[in-house]
Amino acid sequence: MTDSFSILPRDRIETVEGFGGADRATGYLYRPSTVDGIRDVFDIARAHHVPVAPRGAGRSYGDAAYLAEAIALDLTRLKRILDWDPLTGIITLEPGATVRDLWQYVIGDGWLPPVVSGTMYPTIGGALAMNIHGKNHFKQGTLGEHTLSFDILLPATGEVVTCTPENENRDLFYAAIGGFGVLGVFTKIVLQMMPVSSGLLHVRQFAAKNLAEMFSVTDERIARGADYAVGWIDTFASGDDLGRGLVQDAIFFAPGEDPNPAQSLRVERQDLGDTVFGLVPKSTLWRLLKPWVNDTGMRLLSALRYNAGAFSSGKAVVDTFAGANFLLDYVPNWKRAYGDGGLIQYQTQIPKETALKAFREQIRLCHKHRLFPYLSVFKRHRADNFLMSYATDGYSLALDFKVTASNRDRLWQLAADLDAVTIAAGGRHYFAKDSTLHPSRITAFLAEERVARFIAMKHRTDPENLLQTDLWRRLFGGSLSC
Repeated sequence: MTDSFSILPRDRIETVEGFGGADRATGYLYRPSTVDGIRDVFDIARAHHVPVAPRGAGRSYGDAAYLAEAIALDLTRLKRILDWDPLTGIITLEPGATVRDLWQYVIGDGWLPPVVSGTMYPTIGGALAMNIHGKNHFKQGTLGEHTLSFDILLPATGEVVTCTPENENRDLFYAAIGGFGVLGVFTKIVLQMMPVSSGLLHVRQFAAKNLAEMFSVTDERIARGADYAVGWIDTFASGDDLGRGLVQDAIFFAPGEDPNPAQSLRVERQDLGDTVFGLVPKSTLWRLLKPWVNDTGMRLLSALRYNAGAFSSGKAVVDTFAGANFLLDYVPNWKRAYGDGGLIQYQTQIPKETALKAFREQIRLCHKHRLFPYLSVFKRHRADNFLMSYATDGYSLALDFKVTASNRDRLWQLAADLDAVTIAAGGRHYFAKDSTLHPSRITAFLAEERVARFIAMKHRTDPENLLQTDLWRRLFGGSLSC
């Protein structure tokens, strides 16, 4: 493969990476702007016996959107809004349109995406391939649950087929959504938007003194009608304070409550702003954070954050839809503060019956290994019917770890130990965040029958195994060969 691969145009050589920046790959970048352009890329791949790694905005934390010595199929130029009906809230768009493109297009007509990620910059195609969830998974589910149909280009034939949840190619619909991009390439996506009467929300923050309270406070806020709920955990706390943190909930303004809804539904009123206090450019904040991104600094900042939140616990403020949802966009390029080694995120979903015990053990293992997560996010989830679903009727814990040359091997060992806890608790992995899962453990998370059905679908849609990524090779590499 290397000899034939080397004759591809050298001016297309480019290095791409996952969002976490802990790993990267060099390949040949192609950026088609049409469906025929995608077919042309597959023809090139066949002619030179080279795999194709589909890529959106590269916002998956790990290795889901690249492969070394492969063609990187960048779909960000296919970003048109193809149709919009402001009466029904149904929108049709190309896969390269971003979450930002989507919400900014529909908000002025009184609609919003029912599911968004913590950053507004992933592409919709990438988001559907990973079947993203938001801070309202317990209420709205995943993006796939609001997908009315999609068109997908099959590598085997170059044919574009339509898939719906009820009739047309139903099995492919439930396999490709959450199938991390290796079954085919989305070319058109139809989504149902959510009606809103205002772009504003009531936001409250509540202190949880330990992990058990984190569960109970989250459940209480959801029972009281929260539209969104998310927890932050101080993972340095131990003993009786283990798992302490803050739970934030948000509730949309009720119809008639917003005195100027036309104004709050304007894109300009949702802007996150470029400066802090009108003085410090946000683009420079990561440089100020960098000296603190170590165990000593993050331990102190976490304690300060918890105590400040506990002091104002229960206080209501008004925030915008963008402000309440896109917390990762407040500090541009914040991940640079982690340094050249980048970061990985370990995120699992665990059933409600076993989640408390499992998360306690996960945090204790971090302490035992002396590898502390610098950010930890807690959410409530519900189950769904997608073939490769990570979702359970339970909770998730996301742990962000700084990667260095000296701790990398220890991090992967910690991840293996965390996997053992997750498997024992009946939990699952979220592939959009994964960097560490070993293939020997994949069936323990997803069940052998589901993995077999996915491999059978891969044989059907892509028997040549043209679509590959590092994540695919790492977890399923022995199933097909290019």
